[in-house]
Amino acid sequence: MMAAATAKVVSTDPEKEIMASSDDTASSTSTKQNVLDDPLAPAAATNHDAPNPANLPAGEKGTDTAAADASATPPPPPEETRTALQTTVIILALASALFLGALDMTIVTVAVPTISEEFHNTAGYTWIGSAYMLAAASTCPMWGKISDIWGRKPIILIAVAVFWIGSLLAAVSVNMAMLIVARVIQGVGGGGIMILVNVCISDLFSMRKRGIYFGAMGLVWAVASAVGPVLGGVFTSQVTWRWCFYINLPISGLAMAILVFVLKLHNPRTPMRQGLAAVDWLGSLTIVGATLMIMLGLQFGGVSHPWNSATVICLIVFGVVTTGIFALIEWKVAEYPIVPMYLFQKRASAASLAVGSLHGLVFISGSYYLPLYFQAVLGASPLMSGVYILPWVLTLSLVSAVIGIIIKKTGKYLPSIFVGMAIMTLGFGLFTDLGARANWAKIVLYQIVAGIGTGPNFQAPLLAVQTTVGPRDMASATATFAFMRQLFSSISIVIGGVVFQNGMEKQYPKLLESLGPDTAKRFSGSDAASNVGLVSQLPDQQRQLVREAYSDSLHTMFIMYVVFAGLGLLVAFFIGQRTLSKDHTEHKTGLDQLKLSRQERLDKAGNKGGSTKADEEKGPAVSGPETGQAEKAS
Repeated sequence: MMAAATAKVVSTDPEKEIMASSDDTASSTSTKQNVLDDPLAPAAATNHDAPNPANLPAGEKGTDTAAADASATPPPPPEETRTALQTTVIILALASALFLGALDMTIVTVAVPTISEEFHNTAGYTWIGSAYMLAAASTCPMWGKISDIWGRKPIILIAVAVFWIGSLLAAVSVNMAMLIVARVIQGVGGGGIMILVNVCISDLFSMRKRGIYFGAMGLVWAVASAVGPVLGGVFTSQVTWRWCFYINLPISGLAMAILVFVLKLHNPRTPMRQGLAAVDWLGSLTIVGATLMIMLGLQFGGVSHPWNSATVICLIVFGVVTTGIFALIEWKVAEYPIVPMYLFQKRASAASLAVGSLHGLVFISGSYYLPLYFQAVLGASPLMSGVYILPWVLTLSLVSAVIGIIIKKTGKYLPSIFVGMAIMTLGFGLFTDLGARANWAKIVLYQIVAGIGTGPNFQAPLLAVQTTVGPRDMASATATFAFMRQLFSSISIVIGGVVFQNGMEKQYPKLLESLGPDTAKRFSGSDAASNVGLVSQLPDQQRQLVREAYSDSLHTMFIMYVVFAGLGLLVAFFIGQRTLSKDHTEHKTGLDQLKLSRQERLDKAGNKGGSTKADEEKGPAVSGPETGQAEKAS
């Protein structure tokens, strides 16, 4: 009995034995945590009262010994308790929800003019798309911590339900104000879906296996972003723009029903009052406020207000100041912070976040500005511009899935990051060679090269971030990663637009000489992007001149994105490689786990004086189920 009880505590994994022998304190802490995680479990670690089999009656020896042997057998990993069919159904349901969340970022881009005309409201033109992105980005950080408190399953179901309600309200909107409010509700739910899909995958699979599923989700995201404008154009021209939102109802409803019955994750059943008291309300409000101010300032700049106006300057400045206040709250005040600030103190995690953000910044520029090139320079319709971008989308989708398989096989993510950022830099450099005349061999080849470089880094930087945190901070780290990608993607569209507008402004004297003041003004500055449809109506000579102006301006803009991609490649050298573990145990959520995590942070802060920089860079240990899932590569 004593031997069996001891076997339950001492690991048979040689790596874990080495870790335990090097840090007795960590071993004892892990034992205490296991008891706290499951208070109903037999107290095998404290066996002082365990009966000696030699003293038992003859009829009870075999039964008790068998029970002890059974208790000594570790439970199977959660992945082995699911059938292949169950795993497939879960992934399809999560992918469906993510597809809709990503689709709604772009599906309305073609429908916006029709919607504005129907509601006789041009003032809300830009807000139909912006409302969704603002709500999704500003609420991203909160969803991860909320799922830590109440569990993954109920919170992702709530997120899908909120998205469903927002979609219904948008589909039946009777005026612009109702539609914008509905888009905000959609964005809140969509932001939760984007975060919690990756969080659920992290809880369902080991570090080694989750790469393939992250890759699949990257494929889903890329396809949804690309087909959104095409699908929106089909609905708007063939049926009604309202189907841009009606389509969400059956798919998200089915996904929600499947997740109710199939998704099996730990449910802490946290009481509502205690859970609400644990939410970081101050941090949540400040990050929402900071995000809204920064993004509104960027939205207004050069569109409804000049960049040097008091409105734009105040929004951006106060947004940055509020971000600093948020960081101070998370560092010094919040009991359970929604953003683990130590992510920015470790070189590896900070570099991984930076690479993911820069990748998102460059990726969105291709989705947004390649269609502009096809429409303005090649004269394509909005629908055909979505078709012309398929070489890029299909390539990056395929590569994203393949990289997930490679990471699963090798357990290494750093080569994917390096190769991806290098080829991405090359691919966007090739985009600067796209001229004013169609060369389809170049157009297709350049998109394929850029797609090969873009695909690997949808999931690899996220895995790199996750190797630096323990399971208790996995959701918050994932939410932080997604929030930064979302924020940088929004910033990317704005700064790309500014560079493009400045380029068209420089072309104005040349256009003025050939087109006259009235026509030339339509293709200068902020008016250029919205008047691409007028290019085809010009006489041949003037049309070619305007197309060259668009081409030259986009050339300058793509140079800027090449610089950002190159910066991402340089930052990648600071990440470092950790071998992904194949081991996986069920992660428990709830207030008890948050309290343990907070106590560990306090203990670490108290012992920081005796630690070295190498210790801080080392990250979480590999052995315990609640301390981390990656080990430093030798």
